[in-house]
Amino acid sequence: MKEAFLKYQAQTTPHPLALEVSHAKGSYIYDTKNKAYLDFVAGVSACTLGHSHPKIIEAIKTQADKYLHVMVYGEYVQQPAVDLCHLLAKQLPKPLEKTYLVNSGTEAIEGALKLARRVTGRSQIIAAHNAYHGNTLGSLSLMDFEERKAPFRPLLPDVSYITFNYEPHFKHISTKTAAVIVETIQGGAGFIEPKNKYLAKLKDKCQEVGALLILDEIQPGMGRTGKLFGFEHYNVIPDILVTGKGLGGGLPIGAFTASKAHMDLLQDSPKLGHITTFGGNPVIAASALATLQEVTETDVMSQTLEKEQLIRQHLKHPLISEIRGRGLMLAAITTSAEVTNQVVLEAQNQGLILFWLLFEPKAIRITPPLTITNEELIKGCGIIIEILNKISDHN
Repeated sequence: MKEAFLKYQAQTTPHPLALEVSHAKGSYIYDTKNKAYLDFVAGVSACTLGHSHPKIIEAIKTQADKYLHVMVYGEYVQQPAVDLCHLLAKQLPKPLEKTYLVNSGTEAIEGALKLARRVTGRSQIIAAHNAYHGNTLGSLSLMDFEERKAPFRPLLPDVSYITFNYEPHFKHISTKTAAVIVETIQGGAGFIEPKNKYLAKLKDKCQEVGALLILDEIQPGMGRTGKLFGFEHYNVIPDILVTGKGLGGGLPIGAFTASKAHMDLLQDSPKLGHITTFGGNPVIAASALATLQEVTETDVMSQTLEKEQLIRQHLKHPLISEIRGRGLMLAAITTSAEVTNQVVLEAQNQGLILFWLLFEPKAIRITPPLTITNEELIKGCGIIIEILNKISDHN
């Protein structure tokens, strides 16, 4: 299987981890030799409730027995999509009430950018240094990492950059700005949280000049930080909210949400202002609805902050300089990229799934399913500490 994977399926890096997956359940992934791997990554924050959660599987099977895809988005009334959008509206503060369902986080970013330009009639988009919003051409245009952008230029014009948490850069936000887009918690940069009421001040500046604030909650959303959406920690409400990853419960989804007045502008002048064939797919919407219900109706979300403290308690080592993030969106920052690489690779050998972050080479990603048990967390942290001890001994 691995040989065929490398020969026929396009790769994203020269050296994929190439774990041959047989099945997955709960907090574990199993390879084709039935070796169990404790999952501290959750499909890069996507498997909110772990693997093969019974309520998600039941929702998928129930909907699959009724119908799959029947029509392009926005034409037919399909219960799972309607219920999902309705429940999102109930959970969100006003004026965030109308949701457009798409197929991935990066597609939701594209829709949000189009909506901001449609609402304001302006073209300039301001993003943050070290941000990551996806990899389609529009989303890639928001990245300031030239090494990744150069091979694909020309990209979206009229994009400028500010530094996250640096208020003097607010001077760059003007009446020419359609939107400022930032991650509520910067992901690829190393799980950087906003400080000193930064997001609330950013929203005030946007309102002052008539620009929109887009918050990317593709990673922090769905209870991962202890609240349904990360922005709830920071006394701010975005004009456009972008979600994805964990919303689908393991299936591909993206969504952008705004006020009814703003979202309705995509209906006309021109008609089909945004269009997708498979957005709102009934099976995926059913999975997302089951996920959202479980997150909001149980204590799984409130437990994340307790589990954060457990991780911080058990991940203390001279080779870990700090642990960034909130809830179960954490990054252990080691003393060097080399140490991080050794830990991630050796952890897989020892049955623990860890991963990297895009722009912070010293970071070890720790984003397990919200359903992971305390015992599993302690076990995984123990493996990490054991590996770090061996590294220290060799040095």
